[in-house]
Amino acid sequence: MKQAKIIGTGSYLPKRVLTNADLEKLVDTSDEWIISRTGMRERRIAGEEEYTSDMGIQAAKKAIEKAKIDLKSIDLILVATLTPDYMFPSTACIIQAALGIEAAAMDIQAACSGYIYGLSVAKAFVESGRYRNVLIIASEKLSSIVDYEDRSTCVLFGDGASSCVVSSEGKGLVIRDVVLGSDGNLTEILKMPAGGSRNPATKKTVEEKMHCIKMEGRETFKHAVRRMESSSRECIDKAGLSESDISWLIPHQANIRIIEAIAKRFQMPNDRVFITVDKYGNTSSSSVGIALDELLDEKPISSGDHILLTTFGAGLTWGSTVLTNE
Repeated sequence: MKQAKIIGTGSYLPKRVLTNADLEKLVDTSDEWIISRTGMRERRIAGEEEYTSDMGIQAAKKAIEKAKIDLKSIDLILVATLTPDYMFPSTACIIQAALGIEAAAMDIQAACSGYIYGLSVAKAFVESGRYRNVLIIASEKLSSIVDYEDRSTCVLFGDGASSCVVSSEGKGLVIRDVVLGSDGNLTEILKMPAGGSRNPATKKTVEEKMHCIKMEGRETFKHAVRRMESSSRECIDKAGLSESDISWLIPHQANIRIIEAIAKRFQMPNDRVFITVDKYGNTSSSSVGIALDELLDEKPISSGDHILLTTFGAGLTWGSTVLTNE
């Protein structure tokens, strides 16, 4: 039986840095308040003419280079994003054309869970034999939908992209199992109210900033911890492992309190929980992919090590996967 594995990863962060000191000038907040509640010190912000597709292209190029495969061997491109360049055409098609790849291409919208949803789709296609090499890209320009007068949300989000190549050939991180979930009964706690067919753009929607992120923080926190914990436990069990077998934990980089709560429930020591939230903030679908790419670059990963990724986002959506290094 074919085994889907990640054979190359990549990431991209814009050059501009938005610090807590910068935010103090925009809204009634402080560096101490932001750090104590979120763990964030700075985040990256894309340039005015730097778009979701641009960041995704840069991350994809790095993943393809690390995978050591020819562009022509990529069969499918999946782009996870909630901030696409356009409602249509898909950002995946824009990236496909820019890379010059003759492949099928489509977007996936699962909010912050998009990277793991993408891994699930790629795993199914690769292990069925339908495709050999699937390029996954998670890219977000969240600064384009953040209200920088809303102190409850503007301190949280940053821009960035991550990518990986999933294949049945070569060596890499075997995608052991993937557990996904959703609960559409709770769409109201995290959403962008306007921009779709229900509330198309009007003078009113623009004036009322309905094209920006709206979030009920306490409710989101509560569900994030519970859903990520349950899906992680189910995923570990399906992979035939125990919690003590996990070598590294990479949770969605939403805020430090959520990360610490998840780590505590799995009794993971701090030096085995990989954190980027202090540098980049919450980059939605790209966050776990950015962290995974940095982990592989910065830490020694041994054969047989197990890496747990777990995410949670609007929808509500959530997902977990265990990766095992060959």
